Amino acid sequence: MDTLMKEDESEDVEIDLGDSSDSEYSENGEEPEMLWRAPPALEEEENIHTSTLVEISDTKPLINARDPRGVNDCLKVTFEDVIAEPVSVRSGDRVWIWSHALFEVSRVWIYRIVTVLFAIPMSVISGLLFAVLSCIHIWMVSPCIQCALIGTRWLQSLWNIVLSVIVRPLFTSAGKCCGGFSVHLAKE
Repeated sequence: MDTLMKEDESEDVEIDLGDSSDSEYSENGEEPEMLWRAPPALEEEENIHTSTLVEISDTKPLINARDPRGVNDCLKVTFEDVIAEPVSVRSGDRVWIWSHALFEVSRVWIYRIVTVLFAIPMSVISGLLFAVLSCIHIWMVSPCIQCALIGTRWLQSLWNIVLSVIVRPLFTSAGKCCGGFSVHLAKE
């Protein structure tokens, strides 16, 4: 579980908790020290705990691309999507920065706690449901459909003959007869 979280936190994230009036660089020209910085995950640490079974697993690529088809694009919510102050009413800079930091931290950690509680039971229930549906489809629905198609092969051939001998010429000639008509609409 810890290695999964490391992959998620692989980006170097910095949040400067200083006022907007603070200068970008300190007086001696160096970058100011950040109060909070998430260290990037090291590639060696991730590869230590992987076995050969995990390397050949088909779920290993899903760790990096967790929503490859964009199923949950509507859930890309940021602080600015939820809270926004107009120019006429503003809180202090530190209040804004700390509320942004607390929003992000609480959003991430509450999501992680809730997924620990619900993800495993929901994945077991979903896996069970899809396994039952797959079994029913493979062993019951598909054979019944194939038996019906085999038993009605003569009906399919008869229907194709009726379509090609009666229906197609009838509609082709009706289309050619009506193709010469043209309708013009005019306002009076």
